[in-house]
Amino acid sequence: MFTDIVGFTELTDQHGDDLALALVDRQAAIVRSTLPPGARVVKELGDGLLVWFDDATEAVATSLTLQTRFATQSDADLPMWVRIGVHWGAPKRRGDDIIGRDVNLASRITALAGPGEVLCTESVVEEIARSGSADRFDFGSLGAVFVKGVAEAVPLYTATCRHREEQACASVG
Repeated sequence: MFTDIVGFTELTDQHGDDLALALVDRQAAIVRSTLPPGARVVKELGDGLLVWFDDATEAVATSLTLQTRFATQSDADLPMWVRIGVHWGAPKRRGDDIIGRDVNLASRITALAGPGEVLCTESVVEEIARSGSADRFDFGSLGAVFVKGVAEAVPLYTATCRHREEQACASVG
């Protein structure tokens, strides 16, 4: 999973580095306090985070919970407009880092998401269906989209919680 603060460059340009740093710190704190056991922030990348999950259902549930928390913990001076992309695969490990096609793909789909949106690849939807947890989410097909650096079009889906109550989409465990 990747997170990315929407409009970060413009925010920094208009309001300065101190406000931008406060926003990045707030995002990181919210993410870290929301992660279920087994998930971890792999690294911070400027205004975004790369997060590892052992379970696709937890990745989507946590992403949706995060979007709710970002929205409720926003204020007029420091809005939390974050986009999230989730891909399920088998990235290569390099020490504590993860790299490879799967990480690159997650990063590319994140850039296509709008503020407050969670985008997923087809592999996420399929893995959640195999796990028997598909009834917790609605996945809206966006069709196949070409992303930078990937030869084949990638089927993408928006993820939303099927039930209004945040607990219904909360992480398993």
